[in-house]
Amino acid sequence: MREWARAVRPGLPDHSGLCEHATMKDVVIALDQGTTSSRALAVDRAGKVVAGAQREFPQSYPKAGWVEHDPRQILESQLAVMDEVLAQTGGARAIGITNQRETTVLWDRATGEAVHPAIVWQDRRTDWICASLEPHAARFAERTGLRLDPYFSGTKLRWLLDHVPGARERAEAGELAFGTVDSWLVWHLTGGRHHLTDASNASRTLMFDIHRQCWDDELLELLGIPAPVLPEVVDSSGVVAETESGIPIAGIAGDQHAALFGQRCTEPGMAKNTYGTGCFLLMQTGREAVRSKNQLLTTVAWRIGGEVNYALEGSIFIAGALVQWLRDEMGIIATSAEVDDRAAEVEDSGGLVIVPAFAGLGAPHWDPKARGLAIGMTRGTNRSHFCRAALESIAFQSAELVRCMEKDSGRAMDELRVDGGATRGELLMQIQADLLGTPVVRPGNVETTAMGAAFLAGLGVGFWESLDEIEFEKEVRFEPSGSEISTRWRNWNRAVELAKGWG
Repeated sequence: MREWARAVRPGLPDHSGLCEHATMKDVVIALDQGTTSSRALAVDRAGKVVAGAQREFPQSYPKAGWVEHDPRQILESQLAVMDEVLAQTGGARAIGITNQRETTVLWDRATGEAVHPAIVWQDRRTDWICASLEPHAARFAERTGLRLDPYFSGTKLRWLLDHVPGARERAEAGELAFGTVDSWLVWHLTGGRHHLTDASNASRTLMFDIHRQCWDDELLELLGIPAPVLPEVVDSSGVVAETESGIPIAGIAGDQHAALFGQRCTEPGMAKNTYGTGCFLLMQTGREAVRSKNQLLTTVAWRIGGEVNYALEGSIFIAGALVQWLRDEMGIIATSAEVDDRAAEVEDSGGLVIVPAFAGLGAPHWDPKARGLAIGMTRGTNRSHFCRAALESIAFQSAELVRCMEKDSGRAMDELRVDGGATRGELLMQIQADLLGTPVVRPGNVETTAMGAAFLAGLGVGFWESLDEIEFEKEVRFEPSGSEISTRWRNWNRAVELAKGWG
């Protein structure tokens, strides 16, 4: 099968002989396929990262509100970093996969080639499809835990079937395969032998009944999706396939679910927030699928041994991407790391508020027509104020979600566990603690998304019997300073209302 795969994907590195000719190392490998880059990490029995590699890949914005990726570039970048890590370790006991969620790929089963660019989770082109389904919103919410929003995969797949010539007929005939990025990777890692996804990724599609744990025929009919195009749904931990070189694929989870697991939020009431391209706050609710009254989502946290754990989730579309905007489009900073130093040059934002609704607003507002704005400028507003306001924007959006989650759960958070690249910024973490009035806890290793995938895979092959065997790095706590925040909250709320309804 490898010859077939390389024939349709020329130029990919060939790692098929690595495990046959090298001594197997005592590690598991996590493949972390994100929105802007692909990475791979090797984790040993002590839970230490012993090898790693990362590659960015291009972003495409063909129209206002549209965001696309080239599925081939996703695949090539992920295979390349996996090969780098395998070359360092000489092999692995298992592979775990975690991925940007909701991003939708449709490909030809015969050739393995995508029939259209991947439609990224941030993409808003299916707003009109969601509006047409609004009479059925309650049914979708009850069965999937989700809102009718362009964020999710189901309407993206509907768009592809309607707009790619011949796609609907070919899908009905079983010639095409749909998947989120995990499915796309598994298909190619296994030489086209396995078309599958895990329950956490399936729960983000608008097509999966999270209570009965199956694709829902009635929702498929409403969306106009033929069942033959869908993947098999499997557990998040446990061997589900093998790569062509014989490495078990033993863990799969959407990135935020993997981060929740990587943060050891294994008991109801524990919560984490990941600061990446967007921000995603999840609270574990155990075996109960809690229905939100405050505009949050109910989702599958993970499924292990056939048993489901659920979570409440709040999704912010633009967080770290705002810093990239300051760097790439505005030229206010030269590097993303510079934002913290610039922001620290001023005591506050000087009244400037940035609402980064570049792709609409997610939870708890759910307004796809909202657009970004910067308001409150004076003649003295400078680039340092913009940097400070950007950090405050990330923290305000996250604090809104914490307030909603506390109302839904009926309990105040004792602490908020945080992860993701942006949490390396000390100032952002302190701003977050101040706005919450709650300690913010950062782990020693902030790449908990990849670590969660590694843990799921390792547990799936008995590499670890439980997470208690793993020695975690020392945490850093940020305590609230007690600074006055009421005026800043008032200004933030006013700015959010002004950002709504522009599209």
